[in-house]
Amino acid sequence: MKRFRGFVKKEFFHIFRDKRSLFILFGMPIAQILLFGFAITNEINNVEVAILDYAKDSESEKIIEKLKASDYFNIENEITNEKAIASEFKKGKIKAVLLFEKDFTKKLQTEKKATIQVITDATEPNIANTIANYTQSILLNYQNQNSSANNIGINIQTRMLYNPELKSVFNFVPGVMTVILMLVSAMMTSISITREKELGTMEVLLVSPLKPFQVIIGKVFPYVFLSIINAIVIVSMGYFIFGMPINGSLFLLAFESILFIVTALSLGIFISTISKTQQTAMMISLMGLMLPVIILSGFIFPIASMPLPMQVMSNIIPAKWFIIIVKSIMLKGVGLQYIAKETMILVVMTSVFIGLSIKKYKTRLE
Repeated sequence: MKRFRGFVKKEFFHIFRDKRSLFILFGMPIAQILLFGFAITNEINNVEVAILDYAKDSESEKIIEKLKASDYFNIENEITNEKAIASEFKKGKIKAVLLFEKDFTKKLQTEKKATIQVITDATEPNIANTIANYTQSILLNYQNQNSSANNIGINIQTRMLYNPELKSVFNFVPGVMTVILMLVSAMMTSISITREKELGTMEVLLVSPLKPFQVIIGKVFPYVFLSIINAIVIVSMGYFIFGMPINGSLFLLAFESILFIVTALSLGIFISTISKTQQTAMMISLMGLMLPVIILSGFIFPIASMPLPMQVMSNIIPAKWFIIIVKSIMLKGVGLQYIAKETMILVVMTSVFIGLSIKKYKTRLE
């Protein structure tokens, strides 16, 4: 028993001396609990909503103030006509528009009935449905508070843009496409290169007649080709089997997909430069790619409902910007001018990952 206790004590010392083991034992569970605990929610908070108030009278102002008092919505934008609704949705800044008809108060007083139209961006069906339900609940509460004295009735009309049937596949296809392209491009590339390093064959390749950049391009080109095929298959299945519309330019969609693939590949190369073994690359890829892509990209859970630090963190996830791009092109039919910001962010991320990889690679050679 004395020898056994000594052996167990030695194992404890080995674990405590190994920072990676301590991180896996204690860091990963804490990080996952915090990540899942804060991010996984079907509730919405502080959703950007615009107002189109043709009435501009006492009752419409009271209802707007009641909506502002709610934690669910953030109402700062006011539009002047219905033509601006589609443009605002294409910009991606708002998720819903509340439209008050003309003579709203007058109709409530004379006809005892007036109409409010709730127009939502249904590219994210669950969020659109939740927004509509929250809005209806607030409006019905306001109606009940005032109906006893005035016997008023507010007619609530809901209109879903871009996905009127609220098909979940319209959210599923862009999300799955993003996850697959990210994992195939980044994770498999990082593992492939670290495998060469681990086996000692990367040094052989680097001293061959091929230049280093030719070796790297040769290693990643198959994954570019395979990722493009994956993208074509996913889009084709979404279109022909699930009825996913492609309202925008196919050329623009292809360009953005290739850009995202290059971004993911550059991230995979960067992971390979900081990893000595396949196991390390796999751990970094799983922790740094899979969970953030699924949780912080907006694929499943609304980013606007997350705590501010997690919303800020989501901005460094390339998948977030690509999902916005794909939905905007396929569902909203937008041109490059509406997704220029997201495109530039991916370009900058690609440049940063490539720059860091080159710097790390030069340091390693020295």
